[in-house]
Amino acid sequence: MRSMSPRALGLLMGFVADRLLGDPARFHPVAGFGRVAGAVEQRMYADSRSRGVLFTASLVGGTAALGLAVERSLRDRPALLATATATATWAVLGGTSLGREATAVHAFLATDDLPGARLRLTHLVGRDTSQLTENEVARATIESVAENTSDAVTAPLVWGALLGVPGLVGYRAANTLDAMVGHRNPRYERFGWASARWDDLLNLAGARLAALLAAALAPSVGGSTRAALTAWHADARHHPSPNAGPIEASFAGALGIQLGGVNRYGDRVEDRHTLGSGTPPQAADIDRARVLADRVALGSVAVAALSAGAAGARRRAR
Repeated sequence: MRSMSPRALGLLMGFVADRLLGDPARFHPVAGFGRVAGAVEQRMYADSRSRGVLFTASLVGGTAALGLAVERSLRDRPALLATATATATWAVLGGTSLGREATAVHAFLATDDLPGARLRLTHLVGRDTSQLTENEVARATIESVAENTSDAVTAPLVWGALLGVPGLVGYRAANTLDAMVGHRNPRYERFGWASARWDDLLNLAGARLAALLAAALAPSVGGSTRAALTAWHADARHHPSPNAGPIEASFAGALGIQLGGVNRYGDRVEDRHTLGSGTPPQAADIDRARVLADRVALGSVAVAALSAGAAGARRRAR
């Protein structure tokens, strides 16, 4: 304990807990927050940006303030602070469950059960999966693995390293609100604007760290660092998301495949441009993407723990 800061130790412990346990089947804290947010939305909703700003600020700010109160109350009790950080880290990470879902889709494709794969894919994506081909199912799965490795693993670890418990829970609150109301549809175009933009801002650093790690680790899955960096530089800017673009392009280049294209979300069609210059993804590429995501996650927690440890050492030296 003396040689490692409580924040760094907590991040490592929470990461291991996610690897071993995944998400709890019942009473998940994030699901509980979602229910609270849904109830607040019913009371606060108006077709207005200002009301959406108030909604986002109150829920994200309130969650971060609660985390700050916990951290301050335990600052002189390092063992308990490490435990609280570990608990928060485990609660906000989603890497293990993400990998399990990708593996399940791959298993359906491996047995030529395309309808089953389409149905299971709905656990990962919001697009219409009912008419997707095998290649399109593989593409959607890999895109989800890439994007969610960034926003459900790397980004929360970045904020945990920077701010500890309030950074972890505040980030996850913002990310959850974006998933709930950050949609470009008539109901949320204005009300969800603040949630979507705040999530974009909080993911900037994490998405780029994840993309850099994916490029650096590309050779470990038979890919090319140069191809990953080239795809990131050439294609990411065409993606409608400032954060999904870099990580999806980097994964595409790292795996030697082509991602992106046109997706259908109900009545809305979105062109995500093409990412990478490789071949269309196959079912086997899902497993390669999952392995790459696991290695990016390990790299992320290493960077986060080292950063938190270095910051802790500087604080102790003052």
